[in-house]
Amino acid sequence: MAKKKSSAEKRHRKSEERRLRNKSAKSAVRTSVKKFVSLTQKKDPDADAALKEMIKKLDTAAGKGIITKNAAARKKSRMQRYYNTMKAAQ
Repeated sequence: MAKKKSSAEKRHRKSEERRLRNKSAKSAVRTSVKKFVSLTQKKDPDADAALKEMIKKLDTAAGKGIITKNAAARKKSRMQRYYNTMKAAQ
């Protein structure tokens, strides 16, 4: 914890709030990726919706600066390629 200055205490509180918010958003992205992969492996028709949801979560996280825009683009590209190969195998 910071020394006893009100500005340092506030800074600590705000950074903790941001850390928890970022952690939640990253977790949501990881969960949506796992959901998409499992649906794709099962050849479930809901995989389309899961892909759209995952892309939305990645774009939101990238827009807020939680993950970099290049990381979001890379993940979207890999998941789209994965989806296309699984779709072609059907």
